[in-house]
Amino acid sequence: MKYIKDRVRAGEVLFGVFVNLGSALTAEIIGAAGYDWALIDLEHGAGDEGNVLSQIQAMEHTPVVPLVRIESGSRPRFHRVLDFGAAGIMVPRVDSVEQAREAIAGLHYPPKGTRGVAQMNRACAFGATFREYMTAAGDHLLGIVQIESPAAVRTINEIAVVDGVDVLFVGPADLSHSMGIFGQTEHPAFVDALAAVAAAATKAGKACGILLRSPEETQRFLSLGYTFLGCGSDASLLRVAAHGQLAALRQAASVSAGANR
Repeated sequence: MKYIKDRVRAGEVLFGVFVNLGSALTAEIIGAAGYDWALIDLEHGAGDEGNVLSQIQAMEHTPVVPLVRIESGSRPRFHRVLDFGAAGIMVPRVDSVEQAREAIAGLHYPPKGTRGVAQMNRACAFGATFREYMTAAGDHLLGIVQIESPAAVRTINEIAVVDGVDVLFVGPADLSHSMGIFGQTEHPAFVDALAAVAAAATKAGKACGILLRSPEETQRFLSLGYTFLGCGSDASLLRVAAHGQLAALRQAASVSAGANR
């Protein structure tokens, strides 16, 4: 298995893509492109748990590290995708210390957590490496909690110090919407929230991340201390490429028609 937690802890700038089409082929394309991480999205994506295994398998021979955003923090949601071989979990809408602790507990076996013990799964080579996996999983699995509400921002310092929380990941659409300033990422209140998350992460020795709207935002968030950067999704990349190509084709056809008049 491939992991990324050590690189996160070292403060590396890591670029990733959300994989939300539920397709093993697009997951493989993203992986082959050389991104640091790819996040299979079960919260808003088109796929479900039945698609996760094939997507993780498709990434296996590529450099990318597979992560999964689960729909909720319920215990079974963690088990299945971790057993498939996910290297980390993103939990949406973590608003309190209690929710953060519950989320991290799902990543780990008892006594540290609540993850169920099973040997016949892909993560531990169907039992062949179970002892090694069980011993090392806590040191390697990445815990990502999403900061998407004013309540989360108010308690960010407490959330950040929860053992096992590795990345505080801002969901810019949800956070700005819940603040009543949807999409206004330059709004002073939103900027203050970004700064509060970054400060809490730095103080606790954790990383912070965010989903970029475009590559042009990269330097802005790097300067704020954000190092775990989502760079769109497989769907958005396809949409941009498809629209861009069609616009170029129509432009070329228009120029050609004008020249032939």
